[in-house]
Amino acid sequence: MNWDWDKLQEKRQRQARPQQPVEEKHDTNAQPEEPRSNAPRNNGGNGNGGGKVPFGNPFKQVPSFSLGGKALWLVPAVLVVAWLLSGIYIINPDEEGLVLRFGRYDRSVGSGPHYHLPIPFESVEKLPVTRVLRAEVGFRSSGQDKAFQQGRTRVIPEEASTLTGDENIVNVQFSVQYKISDAVEFRFNVRDPQAVVRSAAEAAMREVIGKSLIDSAITDGKIKIQTEATELLQLILNRYQIGVQVLAVQLQDVHPPQEVLDAFKDVASAREDKSRIINQAEAYRNDLLPKARGRAAELQNQAEAYRATRVQNAEGEAQRFLALLGEYEKAKDVTRKRLYYEAMEDILTHANDKIILPQGTGEHILPFLPLQPQAQGKGGDK
Repeated sequence: MNWDWDKLQEKRQRQARPQQPVEEKHDTNAQPEEPRSNAPRNNGGNGNGGGKVPFGNPFKQVPSFSLGGKALWLVPAVLVVAWLLSGIYIINPDEEGLVLRFGRYDRSVGSGPHYHLPIPFESVEKLPVTRVLRAEVGFRSSGQDKAFQQGRTRVIPEEASTLTGDENIVNVQFSVQYKISDAVEFRFNVRDPQAVVRSAAEAAMREVIGKSLIDSAITDGKIKIQTEATELLQLILNRYQIGVQVLAVQLQDVHPPQEVLDAFKDVASAREDKSRIINQAEAYRNDLLPKARGRAAELQNQAEAYRATRVQNAEGEAQRFLALLGEYEKAKDVTRKRLYYEAMEDILTHANDKIILPQGTGEHILPFLPLQPQAQGKGGDK
């Protein structure tokens, strides 16, 4: 054959190995090499004929598959590592993780980083166990209904209308605040826990409102209704084993139907006026009664003091009289004169003008009354 197989193999080995710079040597005496033709040479039966080369062009570069062989096992190894690392997950502080093995509950995990077998062997579901959830009955706010306008509410008449104990229709809109107490029961005991909470709250509120009067539901009985509804709703959810703790039931709006709303407003205004008048009367009574009781106590104390004074004076006079009687019985003349002198002393002490006449002269003297000062007092200057 006209081409050398050894040179071809050597050229293939040089192409497979990293090429190194080869220092070229220039021979000044060498003859210039004739250019080789890329045309295929024909090889006859005697070596000089025009037959075709059976392997194609021996000078054409043959591709190497050494790097492609390494990539074939490197890509699956990377995929396996990524699949194994897909089991790493993190549970937030307000969450609890439920690990499912082939779709069945296996274990619960707390907050922090964890690992589970990659899919399809195990998967994890995260539930917000410390977050306060909210269910709305009778209305939907923008937070519960994303399609509704922000900041407004949408009334649900079929949920809000209920019947009171005195057979009146009233629209009740309220919300329920709850949180997850048992994540396993909340996830696996019922299909839709939020819907169950809403339905149970609606049933509990209807039962409580059905035992109350419409006046109590609209005015001053709301706190009692909220408390009873909270207790009853918790009992219902415990019976369902839904794993929910009810925190509060809050009445948002309680009002009669629109057709009789004006009449109920008039009744409420009259009731407010009644309460206002009663409060004013209570205030007047609370102001008047203490004063009257104080005046009565004052008069009673004065009467008691006067009675005690009169009794003591009377007792003193009686004791004094008895003492004088005893002295009189001992010496009647002396006691009589002493009493006479004491009486005259008292009379003369209080008299302004004193006229003393001898005994027996009073029969011939005309008494003169001081009429002039009295006449002047009555008649003035006359």
